[in-house]
Amino acid sequence: MTNTADATSNAQIGRLMKGAVDLHVHSGPSLMPRAVDHIEVVRQAADAGMAAILLKDHYYPTMPIAHLINKHYPSDVKTLGAIVLNNPLGGLNPSAVDYALKQGARVVWMATAHAQNHLDHDKKDADFKNKFPVNSKKTVASIGCRLVDAAGAVTDDVKLILDLIAEADAAVSGGHHHIDELWPFYEEAKARGVRRMFLNHPTYVNDGTFEDIGQLVRMGVMIEHSICMFIPSTFYLFDHDHLRKAIAAAGVDNTFFGSDLGQKNNPTPIEGFRQIIRLLLDLDYAEDDVRKMVAGNAARFIGDA
Repeated sequence: MTNTADATSNAQIGRLMKGAVDLHVHSGPSLMPRAVDHIEVVRQAADAGMAAILLKDHYYPTMPIAHLINKHYPSDVKTLGAIVLNNPLGGLNPSAVDYALKQGARVVWMATAHAQNHLDHDKKDADFKNKFPVNSKKTVASIGCRLVDAAGAVTDDVKLILDLIAEADAAVSGGHHHIDELWPFYEEAKARGVRRMFLNHPTYVNDGTFEDIGQLVRMGVMIEHSICMFIPSTFYLFDHDHLRKAIAAAGVDNTFFGSDLGQKNNPTPIEGFRQIIRLLLDLDYAEDDVRKMVAGNAARFIGDA
């Protein structure tokens, strides 16, 4: 029998799920094994009362899928599309970005799995494959992408990509590039008029510190933390102290959570959101602050959720 405290907690979690926004959903189909497909995760989000989710795949753009779901499976949850600039899209390819934005992409990620920094981590960290999904089939050798040239200057292709993002008023993330590349990248993005800048899991593969988080926020970069790294999952990495320090480094108003879930053997994105809400409440964050970090901040950031 559920006791009163548990019932109250579940009711509170249910309230905070209403209007939640997840800008980091890894549903399928995908070359990486997934537990839920795009339609399933949208239905689950709608059942939970979420406001919006964004579909992310490391290897293909998701705008056409988002469009079809919004048209043929209408619900109160809005489905958003994005593009990730890994090798299958030509890497840091302005043409791919141009077409994606004109088809409604709301987020452009710089390279993730094919950032040179990511590939370097894979080579030097024997446990790295346990921290990032592995493709279900062998693919051709990856070509590493960098945001900057040998002199540390942002490349011309990346500058053009940033111009396209600014023109579309879309959002950009530095992907899995190293923090040393991200400083000139975000400076260039801001100078070229990009208004929606964010960075996912900055203390993971990007090698950022809590001090770096604070500096990024001062530059106008929002911080998204991956729920999967703070709850029981195959990608659990960080303890409660790390979570508190990461939130404090950016401040509640500049922090939001994305599930980064959808993989097999993990909670679903919606389950992940419920778990992070419970964890934040257990850590004594006020309900209003939790709502900001799971709903309001991301909605304000993306602009159309």
